[in-house]
Amino acid sequence: VQLQASGGGSVQAGDSLRLNCVASGAWGTFRTYAMAWFRRAPGKDREFVAAVDSSGTGYYADSVKGRFTVSRDNAENTVYLQMNSLKPEDAAIYYCAAGIAYRYSIYSDSQYLYWGQGTLVTVSS
Repeated sequence: VQLQASGGGSVQAGDSLRLNCVASGAWGTFRTYAMAWFRRAPGKDREFVAAVDSSGTGYYADSVKGRFTVSRDNAENTVYLQMNSLKPEDAAIYYCAAGIAYRYSIYSDSQYLYWGQGTLVTVSS
């Protein structure tokens, strides 16, 4: 499975962006994967942002709850991350990931087998 993330850019605080991640080579199994977004800011560790499980349930880091929405389109093998009210602290490289994960394990990057190349988000104040 190959993941291609896109949609990053440079915005001002308060603006919105939508990230997309398209999976190829999933051969009809995309719907069985949990799909997640992680991010890595300069000088920081990679952190969980949001995920959507195979049933369509979304999970969020506390720092993005109420501002970000994760969704998936199984027909298009795509997962989205709608980011509203962006803050300078949201600036990072955002990575999408696919794996088999449920509920409590969905937050852990060790559950994800496939990773995209990342898309850069910069937010100016």
